[in-house]
Amino acid sequence: MNKKKIVILGAGLAGLSTAWHLQKKGVTAPVFEREAEAGGLCRSKNVGGFTFDYDGHLLHFRHHYTFRLVKNLLGNNLSEHTRNAWVFSHNAFIPYPFQANLYGLPKKVIKECLAGFLRAQRDGKAAREKDQTFLDWIHATFGSGIARHFMVPYNTKFWNLPLRELTCAWLDGFVPVPTARQIVEGAMKQNRWHFGYNAKFWYPAQGGIQSLARALEAQVKKVHTGCTVREINLARKELTFARGGKERYDILVSTIPLPDLPYIIKDLPLSVRPLFKALRWNSIFNLNLGIRKKPASQRHWIYFPEKDFCFFRTGYFSSFSSSLMPPATTSLYAEVSYLKKRPVDKNALTTRIKKDLLRAGLLGSQDVICAEDVNDIPYAYPLYDQNHRSSTEKIIGFLKGNDIIACGRFGSWRYMSMEDVLLEGREVALRM
Repeated sequence: MNKKKIVILGAGLAGLSTAWHLQKKGVTAPVFEREAEAGGLCRSKNVGGFTFDYDGHLLHFRHHYTFRLVKNLLGNNLSEHTRNAWVFSHNAFIPYPFQANLYGLPKKVIKECLAGFLRAQRDGKAAREKDQTFLDWIHATFGSGIARHFMVPYNTKFWNLPLRELTCAWLDGFVPVPTARQIVEGAMKQNRWHFGYNAKFWYPAQGGIQSLARALEAQVKKVHTGCTVREINLARKELTFARGGKERYDILVSTIPLPDLPYIIKDLPLSVRPLFKALRWNSIFNLNLGIRKKPASQRHWIYFPEKDFCFFRTGYFSSFSSSLMPPATTSLYAEVSYLKKRPVDKNALTTRIKKDLLRAGLLGSQDVICAEDVNDIPYAYPLYDQNHRSSTEKIIGFLKGNDIIACGRFGSWRYMSMEDVLLEGREVALRM
């Protein structure tokens, strides 16, 4: 296997992790990236003295291996944080997650949420059933009240899809499920429990999230940027680049989004094309703002389930690290989810976001915005609809049969954290 030439497409975390782990095995694989710099979505930029990430990116660790890897890469440039996340609901800020922190909501809402939860517990349908939709799982797990006041409106706003069209295949670990005692206790008083995989998170002390990508890239020998692939020839196992030149491979590791492949794979069989067309995803419009005022809040991020606000989440870069902005300023981001078939008007949406930030109290009428940055992210989250599993399995099987290994969040079309992506790069390298 060491004699076979391995080539990697995409220098995001997945591609860099694969190349890094292959090097540990003594195999040098060239990495080709279409953008002018490596990192993919794990990038940062400097705008008017503010360091903004391409949307919010935080590190969560479930595995000691990944923590040691990142710690070795970043050294002292890695800070630990205890999550300070909130939900804005019924004109009140309550701690995240909603289902465990009902205290502080209107009494009528608390009563409805508790009654619905207790009915669901009594009915005993919380155990996940085969082919259960996400909507059914929400009602069976949390009851009708929590479903109506948070889980359904928030997730509908986030996924941009009726929840009955989503499966539960993506769920494991991403949605906190407190015990009955914890939910009841959180309705009576401020909850003392910490829930979810992101109760603690890590973030670079300097340089934004791109510090991680740069640290990986610095240890990978052959990263070529500005290399857009125009064609993949399966028969000849050859890449053709838009700026000229070709590259042969024996094994190709692809981290580029699956929906892009039909446009560059030469002679893709007609039987395979419909599988790619069945893939669905949402996109994210991200607005980053630098504001001339001292940070007034230590909140890390806030969820907005209600339709009155266009964004589903906001966050504070200034709470992740004080190095990300000039003195006496603060910085925040807002995220709006949309579908490709319903594109957004960027200028109108930017104006709407600012108005909604004012209504939520996150911007003051006298605040001066001194830096502004817009990121339109076409591929954000793969949608786990009824076609997801069968389509991705067949596509990945077809690619594997042609010596192409699908890797990473978009390469393998899965809902993955940054840690998951780093680990998959390792697994791909180990399999080879």
